[in-house]
Amino acid sequence: MPGKKKYSSLIIDDEPLAIKVIKEHLENFSNKIDCIGSYTKPIEAIETLNKGGIDILFLDINMPSIDGIEFLKALSVKPYVIFTTAYREYAVDAFDLNALDYLVKPISTGRFLKAINKFLSMEQTQLTKPKEIIHIKADKKNYNITAESILYIEGVDNYIKIKTTTNSLICYESLASMEKELPAEIFIRIHRSFIININQIDHYTSSYIKLDDRQFTIGRNYKEQVLYNLEKQ
Repeated sequence: MPGKKKYSSLIIDDEPLAIKVIKEHLENFSNKIDCIGSYTKPIEAIETLNKGGIDILFLDINMPSIDGIEFLKALSVKPYVIFTTAYREYAVDAFDLNALDYLVKPISTGRFLKAINKFLSMEQTQLTKPKEIIHIKADKKNYNITAESILYIEGVDNYIKIKTTTNSLICYESLASMEKELPAEIFIRIHRSFIININQIDHYTSSYIKLDDRQFTIGRNYKEQVLYNLEKQ
């Protein structure tokens, strides 16, 4: 399958007008970035974010239910974050959490452009870096394998099965911990028990993915995000 062409973004802000402004700014980048949704209540966005596949999160800080700083700390899957706030005093805390940028409202077009160009520049660097090596411990041996050679990873009880282009490895770690080590641009979780390499897909439908002569069911809770990510490849 071809490389990634468009990125996905999500907006969290308790003010609908602020969401509208960010969406209007994003329209200037409609050929590169999709806004797949927005939330005025941060808690409602957790499930979508934890599924992965979100590249940029535009996050307000001063919200009534939970502030953006604490919300980001609670996420298990963290995309690039651009804070959008009317308050300057949280900038140090935001950058301590490796925020990509910190935009103070009202956000000008020029300032928004600078933040997006920073993101695109970082992504281009990631795409051109040398092949990523994954370190695996299996069968009392240490393996160094390229991420691209992994076809899929299956979670089974207290271990995972890693299927590569040349062999299969059994590792005693969780699927969630392994997911954090994989490059998000080519791996996607399609089920609570499976992570696949999107570059190795033979074909897919709305209900399953065919890969390595095996048919993988797309989990109900993952379907919307999986299909979105596959269709924008």
